[in-house]
Amino acid sequence: MRPWARGRLARTGAALGCGALLLAGCASMPDSGDMQAVDQSPRADADSQVRVYGVPPQDGAQPTEIVSGFLDATTSDEVDFSTAVQYLAKSTKKTWRPFSATKVLQQRPKADPVGQANREDPNGYTVTLSGNQVATVDRNHAYTPEEKAYKQSVHLTKEDGQWRIDRLPDGLVLGQSDFQRIYRSVNKYYFADYKSEAQSSKAGKNVLVADPVYLRQRIDPITASVAALLEGPTNWLNQVTASAFPTGTRLKSSGLSLDDSNALKVRLGKGAAGATPGQCRRMAAQLFFTVQDITRASKLSEVELQDEGGSRLCVLSQDRANSEFAPRKHIGRPAQEYWIAADQKVVSMPDTTTEPRPVRGPFGTGKTALSSIAVSRGESSVAGVSADGRSLYVAALDYGAERGPAVLHSTAENGLSAPSWDGLGDLWIADRSDKGSRLLRLREGKGTPDVVTVPGLGDRRIKAIKVASDGIRIAVLVEDKGRTTLQLGRVERGGTAQHPTLSVEEMRPVAPQLEDVVAASWAGGSRLVVVGRQSGGVQQMQFMETDGSASSAQTLPGVSGVKAVTASEDENRPLVADGAEGIVRLPQDANWKTVAKEGKAPVYPG
Repeated sequence: MRPWARGRLARTGAALGCGALLLAGCASMPDSGDMQAVDQSPRADADSQVRVYGVPPQDGAQPTEIVSGFLDATTSDEVDFSTAVQYLAKSTKKTWRPFSATKVLQQRPKADPVGQANREDPNGYTVTLSGNQVATVDRNHAYTPEEKAYKQSVHLTKEDGQWRIDRLPDGLVLGQSDFQRIYRSVNKYYFADYKSEAQSSKAGKNVLVADPVYLRQRIDPITASVAALLEGPTNWLNQVTASAFPTGTRLKSSGLSLDDSNALKVRLGKGAAGATPGQCRRMAAQLFFTVQDITRASKLSEVELQDEGGSRLCVLSQDRANSEFAPRKHIGRPAQEYWIAADQKVVSMPDTTTEPRPVRGPFGTGKTALSSIAVSRGESSVAGVSADGRSLYVAALDYGAERGPAVLHSTAENGLSAPSWDGLGDLWIADRSDKGSRLLRLREGKGTPDVVTVPGLGDRRIKAIKVASDGIRIAVLVEDKGRTTLQLGRVERGGTAQHPTLSVEEMRPVAPQLEDVVAASWAGGSRLVVVGRQSGGVQQMQFMETDGSASSAQTLPGVSGVKAVTASEDENRPLVADGAEGIVRLPQDANWKTVAKEGKAPVYPG
């Protein structure tokens, strides 16, 4: 290897063989081609099958070269960072913990030499790593946006005449483009834990909640996703979800992959042996949807769980997984979208028609002027806020149904937000004041509302809400000093079944780069579609993951003047927005199309 061919390698010219850089399906070593160092620019999707390996340290390499080579090697596709370890001193090889955390920077860290520290350290050399940090991935693989300056020192010493790193921070530090190449977002699944309301008939025991984590996408991804699932929920979801796997269950399989029939067999440690048949099916359901998320190109046909001796514990087929446990089961089956037409009628548009039509019931008559609506996930009821924002009405979507009196009145300066239904049949709404807001929940859309506390909200105003189908997570648009941000909170339930207490805890930013968020909607198990603008920028619409990372979903074509957007948690349904051209719709693999020149407040059930 030539001394200048240090760091990551890329294919140039006709071909590069199965050596330092591997290509999927590479079967033979070509006898031509060259190698050269490459920069840190983002890689195209077409390069996703390129496997990158580090280059060992060269004899006589200087301290900054050693640090640069080490950083290059940590971006490799090696399971155990065996090349990166070669840059470390003997004592440090045993203590460095690369998986303790990952710091994600805007660009690859800049390495600046500090030089010899002092007389007591004549053979030492210090290099400072610096950059702009954008996020942290913790030891549980959870991503957290974290914008701040990054600065850490790496110390080197001479060992057998060669510079080696003897002191460095644990974990990895990666530029954003390397992070996106190496890692991918994967949803683990756990069961919603409704605590004081767990016995309610509407809650159910099989509501799966997506828990996104980041895993290395080319290092045994199925095994890694199953191992991560067995570790339990991330810290943010741990309080409101539970795993069916017995505590301490360990994975005994390695190199997991689907067989020729797209089935998966997973061998577990002795902790799983005592699971009841029902518990085993729930364990298999968690594993089924976790693995299905990472093997999207292949439909998982079934999951078989085995004990440590290889005997079958239980089998869960695709049909049974979807019928009993599918996360989508609790979002209803919305075949149509809804909005308020220019004549104040609430209308819907099924896929079978090209013209909207008034809904059944009192809101389809246009006699009640409305500012916003929400349709229950079973498409049996509509909640509507009056045009002045002061009154909330709930009526059945049925011929002959009457509107009835308001179920809630507001005296706040800014009135009521648009309402939102969860998949448990409960209705959520914010009563908005310039000196703060009250978040309320009406069980089954009626009765005296429960007040939901939001610790840390203070005088900030809730502008809008969207609760997830699981009733465990809620997206909140928070206005503070003229700036509106999108926050995600988890709903905790305490108290007793007769007198429950609810709170929204640990609100965290979902789109921290946006200065002013106009609208947001759930668009999948762990994904939202967000409309907003960066400081000084133009309005944009994009998908964001619930952990605050950018989604890998397709880039959305622009549409002007968006005031509202709605998406279904069924990711196959089109987006619908209220824009400058009226009510517009975006089917998959198509462009925006106007479906009504006038109208407002488009929604899917939820």
